[in-house]
Amino acid sequence: MTQPHACTTPAPVPPPVGGREELEGRGSESAHLAGLLGSARAGRGGALFVTGGPGCGKTRLAAEALDSATAAGMVTARGRAATVTPSDVPYRPLTEALLTLGRTGPAPDPAELGRYGPVLARLADGTARTGVAAVSPLVAAEAVLRLLAAAGRGRGLLLVLDDLDAADTGTLAVVEYLLDHLGPLPVALLLTAGKGPGPAAALAARARRNGTATTVEPAPLGLEDIRRLMPGADAADALRVLHDSAGIPFFATELARAPRGGAVPAAAAECVRGRAARLGTPGGEVLGLAALFGERFPLAVVRQAAGRPDREIDALLAAAVDASLLVPDSAEPEWYAFHPPMAARALREGLTPGERTGLARRAARALAALHPGLPGAWRAHAAALHERAGDPVEASHHYAEAAERAMADNRPGRALELLRHAHDLLDPAASPRPHAHVLSRLLDTALRAGRLDVLPACAAEQLAAPAGPAGAPSASLPAPGPLRATLHAGLAELHALAGRPSEAVRELDVARWQLGDGADDDHTAVVELAGAHVEPGRVAPERLRTAAGSARLAADAARRGGLPEAAGRALLALGRLTADRDEQAARDAFAQARGLAAAHGLGPLRIAADSCLARLDLRYEGLTAPVERARQEAAAAELLPVVHETGYALALDQVRRGSFTAAGELIREGAAEASRQGLGRAEAMWRLAEAVLAAHQGRRTELCEALARLAPLVDAAPGVRAREYGLARAFCSLLEEDHEAAEREFAQAVAYDAENPAVGDLGRHGPALLLGVLAGRMGRPHHVEVVAAGAARAGWNRPFTGLAHAVLLGREGRPGEATAAARAALAAAEPYPVARHLGLRLVARAAYEDGWGAPVDWLREAEEHFHGAGLAAVAGACRSLLRGMGAPVRQRRSGTEQVPAGLRRHGITVREFEVARLLAERFGNRDIAGRLHISPRTVEKHVASLLQKTGHPNRQAFASAARELVAG
Repeated sequence: MTQPHACTTPAPVPPPVGGREELEGRGSESAHLAGLLGSARAGRGGALFVTGGPGCGKTRLAAEALDSATAAGMVTARGRAATVTPSDVPYRPLTEALLTLGRTGPAPDPAELGRYGPVLARLADGTARTGVAAVSPLVAAEAVLRLLAAAGRGRGLLLVLDDLDAADTGTLAVVEYLLDHLGPLPVALLLTAGKGPGPAAALAARARRNGTATTVEPAPLGLEDIRRLMPGADAADALRVLHDSAGIPFFATELARAPRGGAVPAAAAECVRGRAARLGTPGGEVLGLAALFGERFPLAVVRQAAGRPDREIDALLAAAVDASLLVPDSAEPEWYAFHPPMAARALREGLTPGERTGLARRAARALAALHPGLPGAWRAHAAALHERAGDPVEASHHYAEAAERAMADNRPGRALELLRHAHDLLDPAASPRPHAHVLSRLLDTALRAGRLDVLPACAAEQLAAPAGPAGAPSASLPAPGPLRATLHAGLAELHALAGRPSEAVRELDVARWQLGDGADDDHTAVVELAGAHVEPGRVAPERLRTAAGSARLAADAARRGGLPEAAGRALLALGRLTADRDEQAARDAFAQARGLAAAHGLGPLRIAADSCLARLDLRYEGLTAPVERARQEAAAAELLPVVHETGYALALDQVRRGSFTAAGELIREGAAEASRQGLGRAEAMWRLAEAVLAAHQGRRTELCEALARLAPLVDAAPGVRAREYGLARAFCSLLEEDHEAAEREFAQAVAYDAENPAVGDLGRHGPALLLGVLAGRMGRPHHVEVVAAGAARAGWNRPFTGLAHAVLLGREGRPGEATAAARAALAAAEPYPVARHLGLRLVARAAYEDGWGAPVDWLREAEEHFHGAGLAAVAGACRSLLRGMGAPVRQRRSGTEQVPAGLRRHGITVREFEVARLLAERFGNRDIAGRLHISPRTVEKHVASLLQKTGHPNRQAFASAARELVAG
């Protein structure tokens, strides 16, 4: 039997182009048709076999050929194999073709047909195989051939025979005869057949081998073809249609018309179900079972659930493959996939509720029997089966368990998808405790992934409760108690991540009230872990100490309760809270968390621990590669908070290394992503980094603009207000030579931090310390106290603490030690050009007055750097200090950049450099004067200055070394 008409209904095409309709994605096939018709009009016969599965566009191509032939003035005829009547009706396609030719074409001269006229008459009236005098296929073929030749003379003729895979053997014999004898006739033959094995497929293969026909199989439509079918649709919708239809034109067209998320379009569903129905009742049952698994299904489970002999199942599967309903799954042996994928949905939607429930329960039992414990991905399959069996609580439980496995495998996106589905399945009023458990997991996973967008809008409303014992609990949630406490703890962390610290603190207080006294370790660990993350946002001087206490309580409770992941996350929080004071303690905490992750296969925890360790390596050792790796791994695992934390650390490091362009790109991208994702805390850090970037370039206008963007977010992350003053405002003031303003701003940063302490650098252990020592406000005891803190040993701070130490040594009358301390500090400053040169400028006067170091050389180096950076104020201060020390000061005139850096550091001016170049060529003073249009006396002055600045005893010695000096 042929396929239902719905499978071969011509797909709509775009408006005519150039006066003709063109097929979407069919350029190659249309070219074959054009060549075939052109040859027939020129008197050369040919044939084209179009094969492919149902809906691939065979009939549409045939219609295109008929339209093109008619437009070219050719004679056309078309016949189809039986679609309703049995396939053994003799010569069915040929009879239909003769009838259409008789209605539309010119009748040939009967004399020309001779004895074949009666044969054609019997073919036309359907009596070619009745009675004793049946017409042989050979005679029938010759009769048809003569008719086609006569009808097509002078104009060319196109004969289309559709669906030959359902034709009788006599028709196929006639077609083969036509293929062998068309060559000298003005006849084009277009034949269509399915892909399944059978006589038609064998005929097409022989014709291709013998060279009597060209065979084409329409390729699936591509994404651009689909988008042309869906004008105005977004890329996601087009990709959905492409996937669901497998690019098959008929299905793609039907899906493109249908509303998103609705049922399978009726015509497409009828096509799929009609093909399945022809496999009989057993075949429909097997395919129904298979469809309950989705687009792909495991053969072994379907065998077990079907309860039929393997040979029968294998035969049914082979028939389904031949019917273009299934294909063996190339990704996994013993699995099959529906083709197109939407066929699975069409079959599921065709089941009655009773059929769906019964088959789903059979499949779930078979799955559990074959895979005890439901390892790996089987848990998610079991969840889907229980859902389709009408058991939402059991399905939700399985989905939640599958989500835990996905999270352990570093697939938070998949975990959130499963948990959101589990949440949506449950009615909170009917199943309050299961719903609460799933919501708690969903909150926790969303927080770890930073995916606040996946949370149901009703979550906050469901959890809303007054922050006190008088609050009446929602009827859809458990009564006040530990389970309810964990939900509010999750909501507290959500608010913290979103940059809403006051709401976070309020929910944390509700969670602690709900927890009460004597709660078990499991629930205590969850609430105290939330406290470790939320307490730093509370407005209180003791907030860091309180947060660290919560982290310790959470870690202890998690260990007692056997919750390795909660224990690891508590250790990470504790390490972050103590890193400023005790680097080694922080490293130990991070390493313990990593050990727990490795021992229990906790992928996200391991990535987070690696990230924390990498940031310590960056901060204290200046190693950037580990942070880059951690950021890439977090991005691959879709752990957004870790991505933003590592990105911020990298951006700040790039700013300090003077890589302003790279830092700017990273900051813009990070801020935009954090804003789009609703991660207010991360966005606040990125906006702070933006202000630091402007400050380190001394760009006051850009700094003010960045601070304006930061202002609405200044309380979204702990410590931003203090760091805004210490890392941005004060540093910009230093580069503007406004030291009084810088001191005020550093003092303001320290005051903000004392009022509400936070982790992270704010300048207190670096530039603020150096300024205080230079101003005489901070002596040796204060320096010792600051250096004892872990933050003072950070790579960025070491140059400032080292130079402050050198200043103190100089004042103590220990110039040699001061020089050595300065040398070590400047070596530590090599990666940070702004810090190095700002430090040189700041300590030069103290070094000059106390007789240590090389203040003149330092100021010249600093002046050179700041002049090149366009920071006029600090460059001018360097020149002023040089004048105060009696050192020659270079003139900043046009052409300075031409002077090699080595000579610029000696203070060589542009004019002196011009003289030096000529001295290197052994020119005398008069020749130099003539070439430079200056007086010989001026040349003498320039030569003397060159000798004095470079330390050469005479012009001959200078001339001998001048080539190397001039080359820099």
